[in-house]
Amino acid sequence: MATDYHTTDHHTLDFQTLASNIKCWGKELGFQQVAITDIDLSDYAPLLQRWLASDYHGDMSYMAEREQLRCHPEQLHPGTQRVVCVRMDYARQTDNSLAPLDEQDTAYVSRYARGRDYHKLIRKRLQQLANRIQEQVGEFGYRAFVDSAPVLERALAEKSGLGWIGKNTMLINKRAGSWFFLGELFTDLPLPIDEPDEAHCGSCRACLDICPTNAFVDANLLDARRCISYLTIELRSSIPVEFRKAMGNRVFGCDDCQLICPWNKFTRPSDEDDFAPRHQLDSSELATLFGWSEEEFLRNTEGSAIRRIGYECWLRNLAIGLGNASGSPEVVAALESRRTHSSALVREHVAWALAQHQT
Repeated sequence: MATDYHTTDHHTLDFQTLASNIKCWGKELGFQQVAITDIDLSDYAPLLQRWLASDYHGDMSYMAEREQLRCHPEQLHPGTQRVVCVRMDYARQTDNSLAPLDEQDTAYVSRYARGRDYHKLIRKRLQQLANRIQEQVGEFGYRAFVDSAPVLERALAEKSGLGWIGKNTMLINKRAGSWFFLGELFTDLPLPIDEPDEAHCGSCRACLDICPTNAFVDANLLDARRCISYLTIELRSSIPVEFRKAMGNRVFGCDDCQLICPWNKFTRPSDEDDFAPRHQLDSSELATLFGWSEEEFLRNTEGSAIRRIGYECWLRNLAIGLGNASGSPEVVAALESRRTHSSALVREHVAWALAQHQT
């Protein structure tokens, strides 16, 4: 999904009209918003450097290894002059109730991961957008990204005017909240850029205060090592005991800081079928999911973002959820069934969970 840059003459193009057309085409392809920015990320580089220097990225070594590429889009794909940023809403419901987090025997899977993996869908749409541009202007240089390379996507999206980076580090749009995916089309076309929005969080700190593990060091500063999304998705080793009770029934990701955000009252449900929950991942019992064999896990997570953590970490996360569950005979039986699992990681977390029901 990339075309190398070349010497095609685009000087005669009406870039203002082209930019307007790109936004129209993007909406026709299912993006709720399209905006354009330049590649100057100098205001964001110091923030990234301080975050990395504080080791807040934890085991995500790839964040540090490709730091320069994140801050310099033209190094990631030489010739880049502009970035076309897109937003695609994924929420299938407008209810932002925290009640599901109190259903201790039911697994909570982050909303973004309940349906099909968004990467392929958005990447395909970006390719279609690039094709439309090419039909209009001829060959041009571009490369599409969907959370798939060292791209500071929220910084670029903020610069483009798609929203502002809120205190919870999420991109927030005053007309749509924060339940959306981002994508980028790097291009060599000198398109006119859009103006960024102002931040509208004001004095609100609901997202900071609700975090179950106190992962926010400060507004817009997250210590990923304490974040449940990091612990359940990025971390591949044992989850620190100090965070296990706070995880509750959250077995893949965490939505608390979005559920509590006042701006998400403007959420509009997505009509993308691919984002609809699959295999009842929005309402399944912890014990049911824990009972999946590895074959069932692979089959039921095909085309899902969940598969990337692997079966072992899936069981690890669910074991913690079961340790925080009701202690019913079904819960205890489910844990007992994995007490002698072949994985030391799973056995450790099952032992911890069983101990919670023996006190």
